[in-house]
Amino acid sequence: MSLVIWVIVIIAVIILASAIRIVREYERGVIFRLGRLIGAKGPGLFFVIPFMDQLIKIDLRVLTMDVPKQSLITRDNVPVTVDAVVYFRVLNPEDAVTKVENYISATSLISQTTLRSVVGQSELDELLIHRDKINEALQKIIDEKTDPWGIKVSAVEIKEVTLPEELKRAMARQAETERERRAKIISAEGEFQAAEKLSQAAEIIARNPIALQLRYLQTLNDISAENATTIVFPLPMEFLKAFGTKD
Repeated sequence: MSLVIWVIVIIAVIILASAIRIVREYERGVIFRLGRLIGAKGPGLFFVIPFMDQLIKIDLRVLTMDVPKQSLITRDNVPVTVDAVVYFRVLNPEDAVTKVENYISATSLISQTTLRSVVGQSELDELLIHRDKINEALQKIIDEKTDPWGIKVSAVEIKEVTLPEELKRAMARQAETERERRAKIISAEGEFQAAEKLSQAAEIIARNPIALQLRYLQTLNDISAENATTIVFPLPMEFLKAFGTKD
C-alpha cells in the first residue's frame, strides 16, 4: 500500500512541476489551451494546466540580425555587394506567434529583399555618400512589412559596400586628379592674390615716390643685418638716366 502512495506522490510532484512556469522580466509566455489562444503572461511565476496548455516563450529584447551579402546592380549599372545589420524586437508576442510561422526567419527574408530593392533603385554616389538616407528608407519599409507580425524594426545599418577592383582603381585615379586640380587652383589663387598686392603696392609707390626711397633704405638695412660680404646699392632710374647719351 505504501508503494502505491509513493507512486501517486511522485506522479503528483511531476505534474505539479510541469504546471509551474517561470517567465523572466524580458520574456512573455504565450499560452494555448487545447489549441485556443489564451494570451501572453509574465513576467513572474504562474501555473498552466498539464497536457492541456502549451507555453511558448518570446524574447522581448532587441535582437541583432546580420543580413547576408547581396550582389546587385545599382541604378547607374554598377555591380556592388552589400550587407547590412537589422535591429528589431517583438512588441506583440501574440501576433509574433500566431501571424507568422517563424518571425526571425521571416524578418531576415524581408530584410534581404528590401535591401536588394532599395539599393537597386539608388545610384552609387548615393550609396557611398548618403548612406544614412538609404538606412532610413530600409528601416521604414522593413518596419511597415513586419508590423502585422508584432515586430518593431528600430534601425537598419548598411555595414559594407564592396566594389569591383576596376572601379576602385578608377575612383582612386579620379580622386588623385581631383586633388591635383584643387592644388593647381590654390596655387593660381595664391599667385593672383600676390599679383594683386604687388599692383596695389606699385600704385602706392607711383603716388608717393618717397616710399620707394624708404624701401631702398629698408633693403640696405636688411642686407647689412645678414653680415653679407657684398652689398648692392640700388639706384633710382632717374639717376642712371643722367649718364645716358643724348641724341
